[in-house]
Amino acid sequence: MASENLPNGVTPPAARPFRQAVLRGLAVILPPLLTIALFLWAWSLVQHYVLDPVESMVRAIVVTSIHDVIPKDIVDGENLTVDKERTVFTRNNSLYVVLPSTGEGIPLKIANRVSRLRGGDLNLNSATADECFDNYARTEYLKPILVVPVFLCVFIILLYLLGKILAAGVGRFIWSMIERVITRVPVIRNVYSSVKQVTDFIFTDREVTYTQVVAVQYPRKGVWSIGFVTGEGMSTIHQRTQEPMLSLLMPTSPMPATGFIITVPRSETIDLDITIDQAIQFVVSCGVVVPIGERHSPGVDGSEEIQKLIEQSVQGGDEVAQHDAASGTTP
Repeated sequence: MASENLPNGVTPPAARPFRQAVLRGLAVILPPLLTIALFLWAWSLVQHYVLDPVESMVRAIVVTSIHDVIPKDIVDGENLTVDKERTVFTRNNSLYVVLPSTGEGIPLKIANRVSRLRGGDLNLNSATADECFDNYARTEYLKPILVVPVFLCVFIILLYLLGKILAAGVGRFIWSMIERVITRVPVIRNVYSSVKQVTDFIFTDREVTYTQVVAVQYPRKGVWSIGFVTGEGMSTIHQRTQEPMLSLLMPTSPMPATGFIITVPRSETIDLDITIDQAIQFVVSCGVVVPIGERHSPGVDGSEEIQKLIEQSVQGGDEVAQHDAASGTTP
């Protein structure tokens, strides 16, 4: 059996089907899960630092506009009556409810609306007037089903206007001055510069243009790696070497977006007849997915004929050595 030729302690792949199945399952389910988790994290970040403060500010404005509280000293002078275990009174042709906790009066319609909308979780016997109006504003005017779409629309519009302003000359100048101030703060500048590099890489409109895929001996002679041609290098290097140069991005597996930039003579590279997508698949798969045009087929490049010639030369050498030994001659 083939497993008998394996070293001791090495299990053939066929003997680990459970592990392979689990790894395949992880490879399928992890990308969508991580994508969803990333978007949820971004939404929670926006909600915590942007949506909640804006909602609190709007709720405070709404509460101020509808605030109608009768102080306790005025309530004591009113003609109070008890209706369904509530103390009510009439003022300016409107019914008010007396809050037992503070003795203040609030409109009856607000008290009933709050209790009904909140499912009875707001106890009017212990609630204050501010709590009643705050809950009323949240449940009546700031429902999540309305707040979230409106917030997203306003947020996108603000981002659009901000981008337009920063694209203009005045806005770009102002923002460059702000960044100059930020980069002079000792601790903040390190964090800001790192975050800016990440955001620029994700959201920038400028993309690295790959013009060709080549093979080059990197990181040393005899070791061939594929690289993406990004340009013709720097003029100083070209003048010093007196030959055409190429700037190459040497991608790292399995993340081809990262790597090293090297500048090599054009004569030391080999053009590969593959597309950029095929090269990226080759890098991401760590060399497993080889483009069809670059797959090695036995006999196409004459390797089998060369191997036969080597074997024949070895056999011929053995026959000569045996003949010399029999005749007593020394080569």
